[in-house]
Amino acid sequence: MSITEAAILAIAGLLVLAYLLDSAGRRYRLPSVVLLIGSGIALRQLLDPAGLDLKWLDPIVPVLGTLGLILIVLEGALDLTVTRERARLIAVSAASSLLGFAVSLAAFTALFMAARPMEFASAALVAIPFAVISSAVAIPSAAALPDDPREFVIYESSLSDILGVLVFYSWLSADGSLRDFAIDLVGGGAVSLAVALLVAPAMFFFINRLEGHVRFLPLIAGIVFLYGAGKALHLSPLVLVLGCGLLLNNPHLGRWSPRLSAVRGEDYDQTLKEFKGLVAELTFAAKSFFFLLLGYWTDLGTMRAVHAWAIAAAVFGVVYVSRFAILRLLRQPYARVLTWIAPRGLITVLLFLAARDAGKASDFPLGAVMLTVLATSAATALAHRALRPAAPAAAGKPVE
Repeated sequence: MSITEAAILAIAGLLVLAYLLDSAGRRYRLPSVVLLIGSGIALRQLLDPAGLDLKWLDPIVPVLGTLGLILIVLEGALDLTVTRERARLIAVSAASSLLGFAVSLAAFTALFMAARPMEFASAALVAIPFAVISSAVAIPSAAALPDDPREFVIYESSLSDILGVLVFYSWLSADGSLRDFAIDLVGGGAVSLAVALLVAPAMFFFINRLEGHVRFLPLIAGIVFLYGAGKALHLSPLVLVLGCGLLLNNPHLGRWSPRLSAVRGEDYDQTLKEFKGLVAELTFAAKSFFFLLLGYWTDLGTMRAVHAWAIAAAVFGVVYVSRFAILRLLRQPYARVLTWIAPRGLITVLLFLAARDAGKASDFPLGAVMLTVLATSAATALAHRALRPAAPAAAGKPVE
């Protein structure tokens, strides 16, 4: 069998498997991320004895993860409605994201320094991925919640991703210097926001002007290109992605510009619906491939180590205890449900791999990362499954 034939069979087979697992997860209310990673692990145990190797797919995993992250944030933003009535919800989501990130980062940095011989700079860098809520897992898990808590999860997890990426790369480039970190963080955030304010109207203009059979792929390619350029410049390009999605789904935000308002075509709503459908399809494919290949790529030996289990257990406890306290402090009426929707996932793995590639986490057990991702993803799905029958919340009633 040639490499081309093997690639076609592998890609098509993995995509079909991902669809079946996703369908099974939705039908039986099981965590799809856990199913995908577990299937990837099982796939390796079946293929290795047969002499079949998919290691040639290894370089694709970080690429798929990054594409998945971009598409997930875009898909989430395309599902948000921004109005004055939602101002408090957005503010509370931002506060929860910031407080949760800061508390978790401080706790994990202290934990890793106590558990392993690590300097402060390295421990903080490794702690950042664990402090970020993964929108890749959180947003789909909130799909069945009422509007307010669902939008809270989308805003919070998207902002957590953005904050985590911005802080991670600022701290990485600062190499332990608090002064350089502050300059990079504030400057990078300001530039990212400025670029987003310029790019979002341009995207709105193009989606109303593009014609022909190929309309949406150039837009998505443009967003991905700008993300890559922003990341190369150590900015936070997820701000750009979020801004584009928000303006596309909320054209009333462009009323400040008569020219921008005049751009909107009569068939804009139908065009936006089609664009959302394409983004959803691409998001599913990228995310599914990533988690399947991540499972295949994982060495089970790293997940059996006692210290990996100890670190994962401590992280798990800190995540949910601190989250419940923060949600109560913010008087979030859906605190009992939302406490468990704080998974670590795609962004956690991507940032950890970046830290390891930079030589800052070479001795840190990857098994602890994988166990944390699996445990928090399972808790998110299973807790939501257990709480779902008590859903007067579905009728708009808070769950205390």
